Amino acid sequence: MYPTALTQLARANPFSAPLFSLQKVEEPQQSVHGQRQTRRLAAAATADEGDSCEFGSQKYFVLCGFGGILSCGTTHTAVVPLDLVKCRMQVNPDKYKSIGNGFSVTVREDGVRGLAKGWAPTFIGYSMQGLCKFGFYEVFKIFYSDLLGEENTYLWRTSLYLAASASAEFFADIALAPMEAVKVRIQTQPGYANTLRECVPKMYGEEGLWAFYKGVVPLWMRQIPYTMMKFACFERTVEMLYKYVVPKPRSECSKAEQLVVTFVAGYIAGVFCAIVSHPADSVVSVLNKEKGSTAVQVLKKLGPKGVWKGLVARIIMIGTLTALQWFIYDSVKVYFRLPRPPPPEMPESLKKKLGLTE
Repeated sequence: MYPTALTQLARANPFSAPLFSLQKVEEPQQSVHGQRQTRRLAAAATADEGDSCEFGSQKYFVLCGFGGILSCGTTHTAVVPLDLVKCRMQVNPDKYKSIGNGFSVTVREDGVRGLAKGWAPTFIGYSMQGLCKFGFYEVFKIFYSDLLGEENTYLWRTSLYLAASASAEFFADIALAPMEAVKVRIQTQPGYANTLRECVPKMYGEEGLWAFYKGVVPLWMRQIPYTMMKFACFERTVEMLYKYVVPKPRSECSKAEQLVVTFVAGYIAGVFCAIVSHPADSVVSVLNKEKGSTAVQVLKKLGPKGVWKGLVARIIMIGTLTALQWFIYDSVKVYFRLPRPPPPEMPESLKKKLGLTE
């Protein structure tokens, strides 16, 4: 009974690897002007009528990076008050016992303006992260797709999303780390510094350049699983929504209807993102607050229960953030008339090999 049930569950898992293999079939190589034709994850590599640029062009990547700046910078700045309370709950749970209590204590001690502490490093840091996260994701997705080829790209598309997003986030966190360290120091150490200009020289004077990058490894631990879930879950959720929920094909949906699907898929992805990355987020918050601590020491200090403090606040924050980020990012693509390929479909050559077409 159990083996059968597990087998059925594995086959139904949208993140699983292909459960069938293909025999190698020699096919003539297609070429364009003597060069091997570049394969794309998208349905078409050239710009459709009405698109402002070609899919995968330099302009396409630049505007995708700009969309990442807007989506991450604005959304993270908008939720600074919730992020501040969440960080304080993680580093001082005895004082900040819940979300409501955290807000009331903060307002009582620092006033309403105290809820905005850390907004400047948040905006700068997450703008740079968004530039790298979304821009490099598009770059790596096409790069890995070209390496795999059209058929394997479709068969292993979830693995491709995971690899591309992990690669992009590696560089995005290096860009984020300095401002994240400043933000956490301002938010979790009352009286240390109130502004970015005040905090940066003080941190540098006390700990040197290491103060801004000591949290990069925990950031990778938090952000890489988060981003892998964010992109892979979003891509597959969009695919499933159009297949099982939306009553008409994507090509027949208006731009507004497509953006609604984007928002819903983004929120679903955000909930899973918050859960998988929360323990590392707790470590980052405590690590950037305490001088001379290491990630291992902080992890031992927090314990199994301590790393989950503030999870509800983070689910609300990250779910909303992720949904808005994907909505803004997709809206930027619509505004600049960038190519927006539909969910991937099985290539005709693969259908023939599997006997699905005559």
